[in-house]
Amino acid sequence: MNIFLILRFFFFVALLILTSCGSKEKPVISEKKTIASQETEVEQDPQIAEYIRNIFQDKNGNFWFGTNGYGVAHYNGDSIVYYSVDQGFEGQQVTGIAQDSKHNLWFSTNLGVVRYDWSKNNLEPKHFTNYSDQKYFKGKRFWSIFADSKDIIWAGSSTGVYRFDGVKWTSFDIPYPSKVNGDFISEGTSWGITEDSQGNIWFTTNGFGAFKFNGQSFTQYSTMDGLTDDKVDVILEDKKGNMWFGTRYGGVSRFDGSNFTNYTSQDSIGDDEVCDLFEDSKGNIWITSEGFGVYRFDGKSFTNFSLEEGLKVKAVQAIYEDRQGQLWVGGGGGLYRLEDNEFINVTRNGPW
Repeated sequence: MNIFLILRFFFFVALLILTSCGSKEKPVISEKKTIASQETEVEQDPQIAEYIRNIFQDKNGNFWFGTNGYGVAHYNGDSIVYYSVDQGFEGQQVTGIAQDSKHNLWFSTNLGVVRYDWSKNNLEPKHFTNYSDQKYFKGKRFWSIFADSKDIIWAGSSTGVYRFDGVKWTSFDIPYPSKVNGDFISEGTSWGITEDSQGNIWFTTNGFGAFKFNGQSFTQYSTMDGLTDDKVDVILEDKKGNMWFGTRYGGVSRFDGSNFTNYTSQDSIGDDEVCDLFEDSKGNIWITSEGFGVYRFDGKSFTNFSLEEGLKVKAVQAIYEDRQGQLWVGGGGGLYRLEDNEFINVTRNGPW
């Protein structure tokens, strides 16, 4: 292989890292750069963050926004506070947010897992508990976090899946095939973990489709079963019990328990890289599509929301509906809220 081909290969790999759902467009900043040294950057930009990876409203109505370099931003209805390394929060890149039945918040980050403990009056946090030491995990970089109905905490990392039973973390082995079908990221990576209405736990994989765990055994779903792509980024169960799969290169698959129906750039959405899926209170399925903003699927047709509708985030990374039924979208370019079929940019100065 000549030097030109080698350089072209490494350029292609770097491009994948910068633009994939897993990296969410931008590599994490140096671990030595803390929130204190970022304050000037934050103040100069009215956006909550240049990259919004997650949107979450806790049980007390507070908003949390996972960022790609400033840790997590917390909005309590009056002001925004950022938590990162200087505040005892071990992480600058927040990849997932979940809340358990005790109101504790859980975050997956580039440095491990963080738990945010709430006081008895549920108004102020006691402290952060950081699970970033190697005694807990084989590696630091985490991509997903989920609290199931039994208060088991599941976390997906670049070194596999882990579960926390309230006392200790243990490695959770998924029966991946022996043949590796990953790309620049470990084949053990799980970008998304969720639980269906039957209590089954679902895991996305980076090359092996999706796995369903019923508490005793696994069922694998792949392209051989009708799934549109084996690199799965997100899984969603809708109100009718259908399972939706957002994939890296194949668009979206819907599984009704027997058959797959696929929606791709050939017939439904603009691009086949899908980072997030969300079902709103009206039963619409919202789909991100790299470079095309978001799509709303009402069961019959797809409606695109992009620049013409005020959404200046083409690479959307998060979709969320709050308690008031308002839809929020975040990604590379900040935070947006949908009002009367138009998206408005929500900055640190509002409008809230």
